[in-house]
Amino acid sequence: MERRMLVMQRDCPARLVPAGTRITITKDTFVTLTQDLGGTYTVNVNGNLARIDGTDADALGLEPLTFDFGEADGDGVDEANVWEALRTVYDPEIPVNVVDLGLIYDCRIEGHTVAIDMTLTSPGCGMGPVLLDDVKYRVAKVPNVEEVQVELVFDPPWGREMMSEEAQLELGVYG
Repeated sequence: MERRMLVMQRDCPARLVPAGTRITITKDTFVTLTQDLGGTYTVNVNGNLARIDGTDADALGLEPLTFDFGEADGDGVDEANVWEALRTVYDPEIPVNVVDLGLIYDCRIEGHTVAIDMTLTSPGCGMGPVLLDDVKYRVAKVPNVEEVQVELVFDPPWGREMMSEEAQLELGVYG
């Protein structure tokens, strides 16, 4: 992707990379778009990198990401919709979603609460807090979800064999 300078169209929430600190980028601020991956945008703002969720892309003058899970069937949570939402979350440094990377170890629906056990590609991953917040934010968009609990686990340790075949092929690590 070619880097390009944009002017913020409105105040917009963002997260500093890699710390995950929440900030607001104010309207009329010049930013440089450095990455567009998995429905999120990374911008350079005042010498810092920040991530903007795709649902706020209109603040960059771009088409915002929308979720269409269809009509809810009753008042329950549809597990297929939860997995669909999880597939919209990408590791900030890898062009593969967290499901195909094998980072989601378990997903349980208990009433209107979704409980997820997930890991990171590395225990020291600086983007871990941002990734966890992305999972919570996206899964909360699923109809009838009232709470999302994400537990970070490191047992078993993640390994590339946990990736889907498609992810391994995409990253050139198959076999």
